[in-house]
Amino acid sequence: MRKAVVFSAALAATCASAVAVPLTAQAAAPGPTATPAPSTPAPDATTGPSDAPETPEAPGTPAEPEAPAGSTADGTVTASAVMVTPELPKTETYPYGPGERQQVDAYWTTSERGTAPRPAVLVVHGGYWLQGDKSAWEYFARRLVADGYVVLATNYRLAPAAQWPAQRTDVAAALNFLKTNAARWNADPERVVVIGSSSGGHLATQLGTYGDGGERVRGVVALSPPNDPELAYTDGAAPTADHRQQKLRRAVVELLGCDPAESAAGSRCWRLLADAKSETHVSAGDAPMLFMHGTSEFVPVAESRGLATALRAAGIEATIKTVEGAGHAAELLNDPDAYPTIAEWLERHLAPEPSGGAPVGEDDEGDDDEPPVELPSALPTQRATDD
Repeated sequence: MRKAVVFSAALAATCASAVAVPLTAQAAAPGPTATPAPSTPAPDATTGPSDAPETPEAPGTPAEPEAPAGSTADGTVTASAVMVTPELPKTETYPYGPGERQQVDAYWTTSERGTAPRPAVLVVHGGYWLQGDKSAWEYFARRLVADGYVVLATNYRLAPAAQWPAQRTDVAAALNFLKTNAARWNADPERVVVIGSSSGGHLATQLGTYGDGGERVRGVVALSPPNDPELAYTDGAAPTADHRQQKLRRAVVELLGCDPAESAAGSRCWRLLADAKSETHVSAGDAPMLFMHGTSEFVPVAESRGLATALRAAGIEATIKTVEGAGHAAELLNDPDAYPTIAEWLERHLAPEPSGGAPVGEDDEGDDDEPPVELPSALPTQRATDD
């Protein structure tokens, strides 16, 4: 695996601006012929994306600023971690459904005839379930391709226009599209990991727990995932809640299309809230998971502790890693150990022949693992309607 090279913030910002090449390939039908990326000079470096969605989405501009490195007052970040990419991969945009948001960007390199299929990564963007775009992960995708993976970055329908579980339905459909069309990019449909950030991390953990999650994917990497929307809803009402926690609380209401505080216990609103909690769906057939959080960010590590404990109780590997500071989601990639940690985890879980008896996992928070907790009654695994 290649390693990230860390330069000064000034040099990183210069490199990042030099390689900002927008994606333009767009497929009009599910099976377009793949074409090479424009013949621009190969970039010297790539930057990790950021999920600090405080800037409104504008045409041609991702809703999530994707050049991490020092936060500004409005939550926008600039680059500090530089990821070396030797060449531009091939790119193409494909529809996986009829909706405008139901599209994926594929990144891959041409393989010689007879080359073994490569493991694949599905990337899910963040943005409070309300905003964001797959293009925000372009540079991270390039780095993964350079490390030997096929990458698909997906969009999904956004709240409040589309309400839960439309978002889960979409990312599941994007995953099915990847696996069905894997031969197009010489990808191995049996070796797929999902990586998500912020609300995209929540959707990634849903893919790993809902129904036959462990058969769908080899694993899940979630950066700052709000895995427990009820906890996020509650934290956003606390007197000490900052504006981002308050926004996340409002986002839960828009995601569900109802306010739990105004709904009776046992109502459809509360059933939707329970369904959106990834811990609800935990079973012995789930995918192993790696969670990463900032130690003082607005989506606290508590959002992953309950899910990790439930997974371990079911015999599933679950590991929590923390990064010092308030960095959120893709901002965590500013830490020089973050990408190597993810790369090692991917390499281990996407090996051609997985080793038997996966470990239960561990935390690096300095605390002993919490004892198993009693799980809530699981909702039916049948997919709910989007109305």
